[in-house]
Amino acid sequence: MALFSAVYQLGSMSEVSNEDANTFMAEFDELVEDIDAVGIFTHNTTISLPMFIPGFGVAWGMFSAWSTGFAFSAITTITPQLAEIPPLAILYLSPFGIMELTAYSLATSRSFILIRAITKKDNLHAFLKPTGIEIGIVVGLLLAGGFLEDYMIKLVGEQGLQMPGF
Repeated sequence: MALFSAVYQLGSMSEVSNEDANTFMAEFDELVEDIDAVGIFTHNTTISLPMFIPGFGVAWGMFSAWSTGFAFSAITTITPQLAEIPPLAILYLSPFGIMELTAYSLATSRSFILIRAITKKDNLHAFLKPTGIEIGIVVGLLLAGGFLEDYMIKLVGEQGLQMPGF
């Protein structure tokens, strides 16, 4: 969790030009235009499952953390009021943020464990059951998180609050 959070924080400190931020927001708005709980779950699962790949998953997890932080930076460029919100607060203070952070951290750590076992030439059969259980936990967290995030987005919409991209 600490490594993912640190890389996310670094991504959120990126300087994003207005032109790049506007391009990002246009693509983001198109992506989330008709998204629902299942779409959120599918998106997050597509990001998390490669994180289980031995070795590659660690790099993919860190790229995902950085790019999510970069996205936050792009959003704050367009909506300067959000710059007052600490980037890590989005992860740690939203229930779905904690669920996603936990899922991504679990997947990335399993990738590290598996690559370490491979380099030590351990019997990988012993790692099948724990890896399968962790994949189930990650999918469960992301499924619940997707429905919770969708609910919160709709709640914000009903309240008439404006959030970028929603």
